[in-house]
Amino acid sequence: MKTLLTLSITAALAATACADGLYDIPLKDIDGKDTSLKAYEGKVLLIVNVASRCGNTPQYTQLQALHQEFAKHGLSVLGFPCNDFGAQEPGTPQEILEFCDTRFNVTFPLLQKQEVNGPGRSALYRALVGSEAGGGHDIEWNFAKFVVGPDGQVKARFAPTTSPEDPALRAALGL
Repeated sequence: MKTLLTLSITAALAATACADGLYDIPLKDIDGKDTSLKAYEGKVLLIVNVASRCGNTPQYTQLQALHQEFAKHGLSVLGFPCNDFGAQEPGTPQEILEFCDTRFNVTFPLLQKQEVNGPGRSALYRALVGSEAGGGHDIEWNFAKFVVGPDGQVKARFAPTTSPEDPALRAALGL
């Protein structure tokens, strides 16, 4: 019964976050400054929970290439460090930035660490997962990908193992 109540509350919170819009969810950038997705309104977003010590970490190269290729067409790749899976992102914000810069020359925005599952799931991930295209089920691992259209609606969700070069992911971007 308690689990059912928790799921009901989580679903209600996700619906509220979606109703208010992804753009209005309070976030913090990697440096801890208040922000939101409002600066990306009207753009296509690829939101990814990233980690430095994951088998999928080499996807940073492909994410950066995608960001460079399509930024001029309205795409913003956004990385949200996540330590939920095997403690694969234990670093401080400065350590994460340094790692991404020196190992992968990442120039796309990184925001503050997010919990993507469980009772501590962030409002952003409640909205992403709780959307119709978000699938309603927990994130499987690091590097899960959500495509958000220029209208702020979640358009697609891709598994952590889906390459940023995958034709279906690129088609979902609509660019």
